[in-house]
Amino acid sequence: MTDSGETGLELRGLSVARNGFNIVSDVTLRAPLGRVTVLLGPNGAGRTTLVEAISGVLPARVGTMRFCGHELGRLSREQRHRIGLAHVEQGRTIFSDLTVDENLRVRNRRIDTAEAYAWFPELSKRRDVKAVSLSGGEQQMLVIARALLGQPRLLILDELSLGLAPIVVGRLMPMVRDIANRGIGVLLVEQYATLALGIGDNAYVMNHGRFVLEEACATLLGMPDRLRQAYLS
Repeated sequence: MTDSGETGLELRGLSVARNGFNIVSDVTLRAPLGRVTVLLGPNGAGRTTLVEAISGVLPARVGTMRFCGHELGRLSREQRHRIGLAHVEQGRTIFSDLTVDENLRVRNRRIDTAEAYAWFPELSKRRDVKAVSLSGGEQQMLVIARALLGQPRLLILDELSLGLAPIVVGRLMPMVRDIANRGIGVLLVEQYATLALGIGDNAYVMNHGRFVLEEACATLLGMPDRLRQAYLS
């Protein structure tokens, strides 16, 4: 386990384009290991473009990205995964025709899946069921469990709550906090600001491709007007 607050991901002056248009401009961010770093902002703010650049889905146009001593810009997506960077993309990518257990073993057939079922007991009861028959919440648990079995040092969760009932989101958020408490860094892209701030350590608010606010989560929870203004800026 890593000591809480150890340097994990550091971005400096990062800009990212998509389809020839600059979407993210001059972003600087720090997401330590053992902490939950929350990334908030309205739809279209550039949050998904940013995390896709971090994980290697998109190239960065300018700026630097360092992760645990590695310069990410020099690494392929697979190489980033091997050094401990895991990205759970929005949309819950599952293999519908495979069972829950087979989904967990996609990257390594011999992997011990017992820990995944310890994290999410709901999945243990469904291990031999095809993933297509799972509820949205169970599918989200499955993709998170699959990522955690790869023993990441930083887990990027893009829109964890997308399409899920509030009661399911309420079940998942404490799990995110528990992941960080184990020494894993979490970069949480989220639409439910209050719930995310309730389990996070530090927050960045993004709008129009730039960070317009950075604050401790506990502080920002007590400043709803400032948060609202950041969304509207």
